[in-house]
Parts: sequence; structure tokens; C-alpha cells
Amino acid sequence: MKWTAEAEKAMKRVPFFVRKRVKTRVEDEAREAGVLEVSLGEVERTKARFLNKMDAEVAGFQVETCFGAKGCTRQANGSSDLQRRVTELLEAEDILGFLKKRVKGPLKFHHELRLAFADCPNACSQPQIRDICIIGAMVPEVTQAPCTQCGACVASCAEGAVDLSGEAPVIDFKACMVCGRCADACPSGTIVGLTKGYRVLLGGRMGRHPRLAMELPGIYDEETVYEIVKSCVAYYKRRSTHGERFSRLFSEADYNDVAVRFQPHSLIATV
Repeated sequence: MKWTAEAEKAMKRVPFFVRKRVKTRVEDEAREAGVLEVSLGEVERTKARFLNKMDAEVAGFQVETCFGAKGCTRQANGSSDLQRRVTELLEAEDILGFLKKRVKGPLKFHHELRLAFADCPNACSQPQIRDICIIGAMVPEVTQAPCTQCGACVASCAEGAVDLSGEAPVIDFKACMVCGRCADACPSGTIVGLTKGYRVLLGGRMGRHPRLAMELPGIYDEETVYEIVKSCVAYYKRRSTHGERFSRLFSEADYNDVAVRFQPHSLIATV
């Protein structure tokens, strides 16, 4: 649907954590009214109704996604099936009903459990500031296939993690972001991305006391990530007695416990 410049400018002033919902609501209400172009008036009317009845808009949890499934060329590992499974888990856990029982007074958006999926380290969905963050990964591996010294792998790596000074490429895994770009760029098959999985980060948030999520060591397959999310949801429901955010409850000690518990299931030891 078309938007006027004024309407788009007004939408940018809506808090980012509800902007997507408000924009969808604006367009839905505009269609119902037979409006072909969204103006500033439509935005202001919808925004007022939306924010004045916030408790009715709270869904209990948010699952943000990136554009990977829509054909993004940066995709390291797709997460569509995992997104579906995790969403079904959260629905089955009735997070909204849980919050209604624990929170005194009307629900606010900051009460919601927030998750994000990104299919590559570019992380368009801002997973590092969510309670639970899942990032697609492709681990590069050097094979025995002769290297042509074309330099495509070096050129593709924004981190400078590929060294081509010898006969074969050497990958610095301390710098590597496991995005798989070097494997995609290699024409000779010297670097391949056979191992695909996910990075998991926990406990991120914005607000008055922001904190970036803490990354678990290693790369995990879909089933292990699902189990990690499941354990985090159980922890959240056990500890959030008054609707506190997961990230407010999740400490470094809790992080260490999860890291030790799931480390044996990592596809690789460290990255």
C-alpha cells in the first residue's frame, strides 16, 4: 500500500518495538475504510487507538524475523521451520495467560517475552537485544581440493578471517563470523560450508539498562536450539513472579549453567 511522505515520517517516530504492529494495523484499517493511500491522519488515528488500548494488543511474546526466507543472498542458514516450532511452543505454553496471572494491572509491551531469528550475522532483526536470539550459521571448512589462489574467499570476508598467503587458505576462527560467505565465493571447492547450524544468544534488552545478549559457545543444530529455547521458557515461567523480563532475571550464573549443559551438543567446540 502507498504511504505519503508525512505518514512515513510519523511512522518512524513510533517506538521500534511496536512499529511493525502499528504499521500493519494502519494498513488494515485503511483497507477497511477503502483508503488507497495512507496519510498522516490514518497513522495518527490508528496510533491513538493502538496505544490507548495497549493491554488488548499485548500478545504475550514477540518473534521477530529477518528477510532471509524471502531470498536474501546473505542467508547462512534458514530458520523457517525452527521459527514455526518455537512459535508453536510459545503458544502451547500460553505466555499471554501466564502474564495475565502474574502481572498486577494492565499488560504493557515491555512485559512480552521477545525472541528474534536472523539467518546471517548481519542480524537485520536485531537479535542481540532480545531475550532469546537465534542466528543462522555456516561453518567454513578447508578441503583437499586444490586452491586456484583466485582470492575470492579473501575478498568475500569482511572480517579478514581468511589468509591466503600459503598454498591453501587458512581460516582464523577467532575472527570468523560463520557467515559462510567464503564458502559461497570459492569456485574450486577448497572452502565449503558443510556444517550448518545456529548461534544462540540469551538475555539481551534495550531500555534504561540495556545489555547485549550473551552468546553460548559453539554452533547448535535445530533440535538442540529448540531444547535450549524450551529450557529458557521453563526458567522464565519459574522465575518471573510479577512479569519481569527474561533478560532481567537471566544472570551470568544462569548463562554459565546453560552453556555447560548444552556444550556437549554443539556441532563444533568453539568458533
